[in-house]
Amino acid sequence: MIWTKRLILEPQALKHVADLRQYYLENGAHLGPWEPGRVDDFHEPDAWRKRIQSAMEEQDAGRSLKFVLRRRDDDELIGVCNYTNIVRASFQACHLGYSLAEKAQGQGYMYEALEGSLHHVFTALNLHRVMANYVPENIRSQRLLERLGFEREGLAKRYLHIDGAWRDHVLTSKLNPVFRYITHS
Repeated sequence: MIWTKRLILEPQALKHVADLRQYYLENGAHLGPWEPGRVDDFHEPDAWRKRIQSAMEEQDAGRSLKFVLRRRDDDELIGVCNYTNIVRASFQACHLGYSLAEKAQGQGYMYEALEGSLHHVFTALNLHRVMANYVPENIRSQRLLERLGFEREGLAKRYLHIDGAWRDHVLTSKLNPVFRYITHS
């Protein structure tokens, strides 16, 4: 668990099934332009249990870390941030994905959440690189990532199928300023 000034970042667990389901139901239209399409049973409680169980197994195996974001003052779930595709050996990197409730936009919550979770990923997990990609039209993500110190590395044509079409993505990354290379025998 990670505590910031206004937020609690908690690894996804089965106790979050109802809250995550509600978050995605309430924010479906808001998140639609930035996320992949959803299968018909996406919002079913059993589907959520399976996804969260899988996330917990991935976390236990060291391949991902998926957080729910809650406000400290009212415990409301207002977003998620996910560090996935964690690869060790000579890569020591992962991908970052995130979303924030429509009603929580513009208040600095995602910056606060990512600042705290990046610190954890760079210090506790000792990853060398975190990569985050966004569609060029998502100016909010562009500004957020720039503010966090992510650098643009390129453009991937037709990178992901988002909102019903193959979308180009701007590729960015942030390097760990305190990375410690550890050799393994």
